[in-house]
Amino acid sequence: MQRILVVDDERLIADTLSIILSKHGFDARATYSAEDALTCARVFRPDLLLCDITMPGRSGLELMEDISQELPECRMIVLTGYYSNLSTVREQASRLPRPARILTKPCQPSELLRATGAMLASA
Repeated sequence: MQRILVVDDERLIADTLSIILSKHGFDARATYSAEDALTCARVFRPDLLLCDITMPGRSGLELMEDISQELPECRMIVLTGYYSNLSTVREQASRLPRPARILTKPCQPSELLRATGAMLASA
């Protein structure tokens, strides 16, 4: 079973995404900060990180940099609700060692599942 770590400081979003993924056959866990996500990832060893960008404390992009160093095989999908900084997010995500997919919030479950499947299939 493929493992997905969902990170969003909005608990309802993280929990909802985790439930959607779990109902579609993934082993999904939700965390609510970059710090907690990194701690969890070291044990859980996700195949995919689904990560919000704007969070209190460390940003999702900083977390993605750490994950890409510690777990280079982990695929990544970025979530952002800020359309105004989409070009900045794309630019920063392009600097990661491994390509990341970018989804805007809110996103439909079908879009999330399609992106997740595509990212994991390219593993």
